[in-house]
Amino acid sequence: MKKILLLAVLCSGYCFGQDLNFDTRFFDAVDKWVAFEKNGDQKEYGYGFIYIDEDAGFTFDYTSDFKITDEGFENIPREFQGMFKSRLTANTANVHILTDKQIANLQLPAQPEWLEVYKRNENELSYLVKIGSSYNHVGASINALKPLSQVYAVNPHYEGVEFELAYAYNATENYEKAFEVLTKAISKDPKNSLFCKELGFTLLGMGEIEKAEETYKKGIALTKDNQQKSEMALNMTHSYFLSKNKSKFDEWEKVTRKYMEKDSQFNQYLDYFKENWGKQ
Repeated sequence: MKKILLLAVLCSGYCFGQDLNFDTRFFDAVDKWVAFEKNGDQKEYGYGFIYIDEDAGFTFDYTSDFKITDEGFENIPREFQGMFKSRLTANTANVHILTDKQIANLQLPAQPEWLEVYKRNENELSYLVKIGSSYNHVGASINALKPLSQVYAVNPHYEGVEFELAYAYNATENYEKAFEVLTKAISKDPKNSLFCKELGFTLLGMGEIEKAEETYKKGIALTKDNQQKSEMALNMTHSYFLSKNKSKFDEWEKVTRKYMEKDSQFNQYLDYFKENWGKQ
């Protein structure tokens, strides 16, 4: 009898599914009820719903706050009325995905009714490309592959899908598939500098440094965008830093500096390369 009583005391508020684990990135909690830790407060938590707005990207719809009691989650009344939404970025803190029991405890529906508005176009190709782009934008390219592959299977030349899919393959180091996508894309649109930019990165990933250099030179010649030019040049500079080819490094460092902005963060990379030459 004493053992049963002791177990009940130890489980109070936790053995019934009230423990919280803030170990999930927001982009892995899409279409989920989640809780955020509140800065400086270990007893109260904000909660709401994460979804993707096809135009604005990852969004958190704040519902309210709660605190944990022996009986479970206790809602804390909001200080204001109306909707409160915040856009989520790569720096957003980890979240806890609420369990079914926790959702029931807070008397929430499985999904909010308003979500249907944001899902009305979910089967359209334009929607899927935007979703994939949103994942790529926050560094979750592994999640971008599914929606982008769906579009590519239907229409491989649909606007935006080739670049986004190749970008996702490059980011996940699947260079062979990126090469396949980009080769077909360039055959249809040979003057697209963004395709050259991605293909150069692909070739570097495949260890084809000379082909990458040729591709980047073509890309630089095709675009008037100095940011694109400096990014391509920096990638070549980095590659020759790694391969310890000083003459080529110097050549591409000059190209990088020619096109980058004076206050560009690329200065930090170039300074690092020069300070650590021979140490790599």
